Amino acid sequence: MKNLLATFLIAGCVLSARANGLESLETFVKTVSSGRAEFTQVVTAPAKEGQSTRSKTSSGTFAFSRPNRFRFIYKKPFEQSIVADGQTLWLYDADLNQVTARKQSSALGSTPAALIAAAPDLRALQADFILAAAPDKDGLQWVVATPKAKDGQLQAVRVGFRAGQASDKSAGKSTELAALEILDSFGQRSMLSFSKVEVNPNLPADTFQFKPPKGADVIRQ
Repeated sequence: MKNLLATFLIAGCVLSARANGLESLETFVKTVSSGRAEFTQVVTAPAKEGQSTRSKTSSGTFAFSRPNRFRFIYKKPFEQSIVADGQTLWLYDADLNQVTARKQSSALGSTPAALIAAAPDLRALQADFILAAAPDKDGLQWVVATPKAKDGQLQAVRVGFRAGQASDKSAGKSTELAALEILDSFGQRSMLSFSKVEVNPNLPADTFQFKPPKGADVIRQ
């Protein structure tokens, strides 16, 4: 199940949204050019006959800068890194001491990562997704996006937003990423909850740089 923590973020998807979810997504893409947060992810496998559901929790940090740069660092229970530097998507598994490098333009497409971090504007998202809105739930505004490509590994993804204050007070209100829920084609569900969210922080230039650790096995795809 460990490898699913990475693949959930870079596979094809469907999303669900709320009444004003589409407006929230548009505001998020327009006003949030960079972000930083901590996250907790719970992956729940479907129950097998005669057994209860199984879940696994992981946690780490997340940062992004539009367009096309993001960084997920899993710290517990396993160390993994997913870094997009604008050209290459890097996946590093510390336990295996293995790095996988993929051309970013062909690796993202209709993915959750494209929705929340990579797309430069709403029009770019609409090229890959049919966007809709769903009812508010748990105090959040939810958006649903259905990928136009039908060969993805995921059934659905729901993105939840909450109202936030823009870092530039003159800019008024912003929209803050709060949750990302993904359902894959095998019935496994992944729920990411974001906390300590910073909107439009000044991120160091090397935030999205990745250098394979010395001695790591590098696989280029």
